[in-house]
Amino acid sequence: MDTTVPTASRAPETAFAPRPTPLPALLALMRCVLRGDGDLLSLLPKSAYSVEIGPLGYSRRSTIVVNRPDLARDVLADPGGILPKSDLMVNALAPLIGDSIFVSSGATWRRQRAMIDPALTMMRISRAFPAITAAVSAAEETLAARARDGEAFSLDLAMSHATADVICRTVFSTGLDTGMAHEVFDAFVAFERSVAQVEIRRLIFDRAWRPVRQKESVLEACRLIRGHLGTLLDTHLGAGGAAFDDIARAIAEARDADGACFTREELVDQLGVLFLAGHETSASALTWAFYLLATRPAMVARLRAEVAAVAGDGPIGFEQVRQLTFVRNVFRETLRLYPPITFLPRVANEATRIGGRRIRKGALVIVAPWLLHRHRRYWRDPDMFDPDRFLPGREAEMTPGAYIPFGVGPRVCAGAAFAQVEAVLLIAQLFRRFDFRVEAPETVRPAARLTTRPAQQVMCRVGARP
Repeated sequence: MDTTVPTASRAPETAFAPRPTPLPALLALMRCVLRGDGDLLSLLPKSAYSVEIGPLGYSRRSTIVVNRPDLARDVLADPGGILPKSDLMVNALAPLIGDSIFVSSGATWRRQRAMIDPALTMMRISRAFPAITAAVSAAEETLAARARDGEAFSLDLAMSHATADVICRTVFSTGLDTGMAHEVFDAFVAFERSVAQVEIRRLIFDRAWRPVRQKESVLEACRLIRGHLGTLLDTHLGAGGAAFDDIARAIAEARDADGACFTREELVDQLGVLFLAGHETSASALTWAFYLLATRPAMVARLRAEVAAVAGDGPIGFEQVRQLTFVRNVFRETLRLYPPITFLPRVANEATRIGGRRIRKGALVIVAPWLLHRHRRYWRDPDMFDPDRFLPGREAEMTPGAYIPFGVGPRVCAGAAFAQVEAVLLIAQLFRRFDFRVEAPETVRPAARLTTRPAQQVMCRVGARP
C-alpha cells in the first residue's frame, strides 16, 4: 500500500508550528535526559517520523511504535483482547481515576460503558449548547477584565478554567468557582509533571508490569482533584439529587445488568474521566489554537471575516457554529499538530504479531497520534500549520486513518462532536472581540507527558478590539 504524499511546494515558513528537532535515537535520548523534565516528545528519534512499524529506541521490555494507519486501527480495536491499555498508563492514572472506563479492559470496561453511554446522550450538542454558551460568555467577561487591567496572564490557565467551566455546567449544572479552578489546574500540573509514567529510567529499564509507587506529591494532587469532584458529586446524591437532570445525576442512577449501581468511589472515578477528557484535553488543544492564531494576524483577519459574514454582531448560535468552516478547520489542524493525547500505549498480554512483526509478551505497543499526524508519508508539509488542508477540494491529500485526534475503534472519544463545537464557539467568540498577544512566542515549545502541552505556560496579554 503506497500512501506517500505527492511532492508539493512548501507552505510559507511563517506557517511553521513549534516542534522538537528530530534527532538520531542516541542524541534524542541524551537531550531528554539532560532536560530532565519528562518530555516524551524530545525522546522520539528522527526515524519515528518515517517508519511504519518498528522499535522505538532501546528498552528492557521492548517498545514498538505502530505508524501504519490500518495496523494502528487494529491495535486500538484489539479484537483479540490481548492489547489492553499499557500498565504504565494504568498505574499512572489509577490514583486519579481508579479503574474507570478510560483505563479498564474486558468485562469491566463493557459493564462501565453500558452504564455510562445513556448518560452521555446528554452531551448531544442540542442539549449541551446552552451550557457551553454560558461558559463561553463567562470566559468573555473574564477576558474583558484582563483587557482593562492590561496584565500578562497564563493562556494555559485561562483555557483550563474555560473548559473546566464548560464541563462543570454540562456534568454538574453549575459554574466552576474560580478558586477551585486554580486549585485543580495547579494540582493537575503537579500531577502531570511528576507522575511515574514519564520517568525515562522506568521506560527504558523497568520490566513489564513492575509495580510503580507514585510520589507523595502526585498522590496529594490526586486527592485534591478527587476531593473537589466529590464535593460537586455529593449535591447529586440522596434525595436532593432528584432536582438535577444532568450527566452526574444520570451516572449516579445508572444500573448494570444485575441492577447494581456505581459506589460513590466509582462515581468519582467515572466523573474524573469526564473531567479529564472533557477539560484537560480540550484546554490543551485550545491553548495551542490561541497561540497559533495570536502569532498569525492574517489568519485572525480571515477568521473574523468569516464570523462577521455568518453571525454579524449578533449571538453565535448552534446553526452559526456549524457554518464556521474556517474556524472549524483551524481547530482540526490544531488537533493534527498538537493532539491532546500524544500517545496511546498498549501492552501485549501475550506474544503476537502485528503486520508480520513479532511482538513479545510484555512489549509496549504505541500508537502515537503525534507521529501519525506528522508522518512524512501521510501528510504534505506535515510541520506546517495549514487549516485549508481540511477543505473538501484537498481530500485527495488525506490518508485514511492517519488523523486520529479522538482515537479510533470501540474506544473512540464519545465527546468528539461536543469538543469541536465547544472549541469553535470559544475561538470565534473570543477572537471576534479581543486581540491576543503572546509574550516571547519564539520560546514556546511543545512537551508531552500525559497530554501535549507547552513546556512552560504561555503568557499573553489581551486587548479589546477597537
